[in-house]
Amino acid sequence: MLPAFALFYITDRTRIKTPTLDAAIARAIDAGVDWVQIREKDLPARQLLTLTETAVQHARRQQGSTRIMVNDRLDVALAVGAHGVHLGRRSMPAELVRKVAPPGFLVGVSCHSLEEAQAAEAAGADYILLGPIFPTPSKLQYGPPLGLAKLREVTLQVSIPVFALGGITADRVAACRQHGASGIAAIRLFQDADSIPNVVKGLRARAAG
Repeated sequence: MLPAFALFYITDRTRIKTPTLDAAIARAIDAGVDWVQIREKDLPARQLLTLTETAVQHARRQQGSTRIMVNDRLDVALAVGAHGVHLGRRSMPAELVRKVAPPGFLVGVSCHSLEEAQAAEAAGADYILLGPIFPTPSKLQYGPPLGLAKLREVTLQVSIPVFALGGITADRVAACRQHGASGIAAIRLFQDADSIPNVVKGLRARAAG
């Protein structure tokens, strides 16, 4: 059972502080992060398969609620028994994933507008990553930040969970929740942390407050 406000770690092996991405993912799982999206688009298939399988096995050993998602690669997610796949603009459409995925397989979709969010829900998505909510260098290609008002608009118009993404800091978590987000998603917030357990504890406290 996931908490009312969930924490979503998105990987980026080019910016990790730990010796390996395996270690970074294990650290996040051990700290109780609710979702991990393995987002390594340029990683060769065999390496991605091994990385994801290791993450799935670690999550199972911990017997917690961490869900392992794979960005774009439905084949990898299905092969190693990951919890689901996360889709972007160039990925397979969510409705097609639904036709081949087993029961209980999760489908997430990245969205940058209300129209995209509504389309994702209609296509059978289980959740949405909406962003960028705040300014962030990694999301400049998607234009100006959407802002909290747009986050509120989207969460009122769709019935599936919406995670706020882009420029998320600890100080912004409470505002995201107040504007309807079901959780936050981030790379640097988790990967740059000296202590992920302390970050997770602090984020949960801010969300509850």
